[in-house]
Amino acid sequence: MSSLSDNTATAAPAKRRGVYNGWPIAVTASLATGLTIGTVNYAFGVFIDPLEDHFGWSRTQINTALTFGVAAALFSPLIGRLLDRFGSRPVMAGSLLLVGAGFFTIAGMTALWQFYAGSLLLYLGLPGAMIMPTGRLISVWFPGMRGRMMGFVLAGENIGGLAMVSLATLVVGASGWRTGYVVFGVILLLIIVPAIVFVRDSQSDIDAARGKRWTPALSENDAAGTSVGYALSDVLRMRSYYFLAAGHAIPMLSFAGFLSQLIPHLETEGISSGAAASGVMVLAGFGILSKLTFGPLSEKITARWAMSICLSIQSLGLLLLLAAGGSYAVWFAIAFIGMGFGAIGALVPLTVAEAYGMRHFGSILGFTSMLGVIPMISGPLIAGVVFDAYGAYDVAFVIMSVAYGLGALGMALASRPPVPGMSTQS
Repeated sequence: MSSLSDNTATAAPAKRRGVYNGWPIAVTASLATGLTIGTVNYAFGVFIDPLEDHFGWSRTQINTALTFGVAAALFSPLIGRLLDRFGSRPVMAGSLLLVGAGFFTIAGMTALWQFYAGSLLLYLGLPGAMIMPTGRLISVWFPGMRGRMMGFVLAGENIGGLAMVSLATLVVGASGWRTGYVVFGVILLLIIVPAIVFVRDSQSDIDAARGKRWTPALSENDAAGTSVGYALSDVLRMRSYYFLAAGHAIPMLSFAGFLSQLIPHLETEGISSGAAASGVMVLAGFGILSKLTFGPLSEKITARWAMSICLSIQSLGLLLLLAAGGSYAVWFAIAFIGMGFGAIGALVPLTVAEAYGMRHFGSILGFTSMLGVIPMISGPLIAGVVFDAYGAYDVAFVIMSVAYGLGALGMALASRPPVPGMSTQS
């Protein structure tokens, strides 16, 4: 079909001076991902009480800012098209600029609408600063070890989350919430510098770097790089794609419906607020281990089977969480869920790359990410309605457990088509 390019083997280049460009690119991607999600998502709760005290806003008014996360999903197809057309560098730099501008807008706000306007900028910049360019960069610079590299690079999400919560707590406590937002804005703008200096993803740049020190081994199947792959129009005609899309969308329940309700669930079970908050840290810690485990494993069993296993772990883990109640077993259940939860962000772009190639990677991942709007909206609603009706989250977590099971089944059924220049392992 017209959207595919011929795969031609490339001869090994002569030895070149310098370090392989992929390594500073990987460090930059890890910093951009970890610091963005750490400032925008993980540290959000640090500012709630100061904003309530300063403006007199309600918890509902403040939390409404989280709903602008829908914008990140809705604009993902556009970000994906820009990524395919212009490459990762302008998309990442421009997105980081948006996030930085969002923090500066919030730092100077005097009214609620300005808080929402700044939050919209944050979420508009989120997909282009994080997983979409990172997924492309790691896949094209490290095609033979993309699973291991995605695991290591995206471990920065959890590390950045823990670091930014600590930094926000320190700065807000010492100098106030406005200074906290200014510091976050400065951090995001500083990351633009290595993004502009190091980030490249054209095939000519990749070929020119071959032969430098610490260049990863390149197999014959990896030689075509960005030149092969299906177009979005081809993919949308494949039945298997919709199984994969379901498996991608359902994990958004983890962020919208489970992660946000974990602390109140533990408090409902009689666990103190301080101990309940540590549950999120346990989840994040095992999330790092999950990435470092399932990233390498994806190279052996494929990313879609690794993701099917992760969704199955989350499905079983929620049932273990409910069975544990307020006992000490709850910590084992949270750790178990973390082992399935953590690797999802790394595996989603890997499943797209291995199934459909890199030529239209951004467009396909962007369209698929947009489908996450449904669970992103429905997850908190399900949790809220169930809690209001029963005074507990049990029924909501059972519903989510079933959904994760269906997502695992979808990934198992998403047999991939053959892509020229790529392994046919499925």
